[in-house]
Amino acid sequence: MPRLAAAAVARRAGAALRRGALGGLRPLSSLQPSHAASSEEVTERRAGLPLLFRGILFRDRGRDVPPLTPYFAQVLVEGKASARAAVLNRPGYLNALTTTMGARLNKFYESWEDNPDIDFVMMKGSGRAFCAGGDVVRLRELVTEGKMEECQDFFKTLYRFIYFLGTYLKPHVAILDGVTMGGGGGVSIPGTFRIATERTVFATPEVHIGFHPDAAASFYLSHLTGHVGEYVALTGEKLNGTDMIALGLATHYSMSEHLDLVDERLAKLVTDDPSVIDSSLAQYGDIVYPDKQSIVHRLEVIDKCFCHDTVEEIVDALESEAASLNEEWCTLALKRLKEASPLALKVSLRSIREGRYQTLDECLVREYRISMNGISKQFSHEFCEGVRARLVDKDLAPKWDPPALEYVSKDMVDAYFAPLGESGPELKLPTETREAFV
Repeated sequence: MPRLAAAAVARRAGAALRRGALGGLRPLSSLQPSHAASSEEVTERRAGLPLLFRGILFRDRGRDVPPLTPYFAQVLVEGKASARAAVLNRPGYLNALTTTMGARLNKFYESWEDNPDIDFVMMKGSGRAFCAGGDVVRLRELVTEGKMEECQDFFKTLYRFIYFLGTYLKPHVAILDGVTMGGGGGVSIPGTFRIATERTVFATPEVHIGFHPDAAASFYLSHLTGHVGEYVALTGEKLNGTDMIALGLATHYSMSEHLDLVDERLAKLVTDDPSVIDSSLAQYGDIVYPDKQSIVHRLEVIDKCFCHDTVEEIVDALESEAASLNEEWCTLALKRLKEASPLALKVSLRSIREGRYQTLDECLVREYRISMNGISKQFSHEFCEGVRARLVDKDLAPKWDPPALEYVSKDMVDAYFAPLGESGPELKLPTETREAFV
């Protein structure tokens, strides 16, 4: 198939997939990848190396620290017949994303898209995770050290890659075998195909560290059915692979023991036709159905509670349902809401609501503003305190400021969405250089 025709097919397939799985066609855009790296190339981590859980980093003082991964080996490449696979390779950290990893992904994906001998691209993770998000412990260190340029580099590099993936001209297959949280969703969900397994654990738990669901989460969560996106964003609930299929976050399902067969089949494919790749994934995939505990059985109640305009109204509605239903999931959802940062909850709700009416590039530009304002001198306490309480000291007793929803003013929330001004340039994504769909 001629290259331009292949690009058209890939784009149409992506459009159809997004229309069917994420609730309506949204125009995407593109970026020019950055090859910049940060000082993490020579300082991956000092003593007390972090481990990840629920998408964020924990320090494990009771076990041997995993060995350092050289920066050039943080993303490996596998060559196949007519494809390339990027392998996220920080298994000791559940493949937590770094600036270097984002830069290497940008570089690889740009070269692969321009290479006529490569028909499609894959991404997977080493070890027991796909990708558990960004290295927020390191980000907190940079914030406390005042190294804001390195913080900017991290977000810009990651968001630009996500933007590039969202408009990639070739079919993309992500194998989400294991932990897939935070930025792990960002580097996979905008692509064409996502394979979930029985080991997949997905969540966006950022509100519990005083942050917001970013890395395109406000784009893809806001377009899920009903108001389940608000529910996932504000509670940080973990979804399994079956739930991801049911909600459209994943496109295919395979038992982890069958992934070798899937990989073997894809390795032999010589095609840039998304329908052929889709058929191959289906042929070696497994059919699954939601169990009694699945989120799909709660969608009506979730919509009823999370359709409200304010977090306070959502909490009130959920409390009312919890009292009448007497179901464990309601009680746990309320507990998660009350453990989260009140300020982060209000910021995140507004972000998801705005994302429902925005394109991918608009969502990423807005998320970049929120992220940079959120780690600014005015608001960095919330993020730093959340990471401290949950991931560093692990006392699980953050001192949020403000301490309750009623003290979070509209002006505080507005400040997160304000133009960056003197704090740095806005995120620039050259949308004019790429058409989203043909």
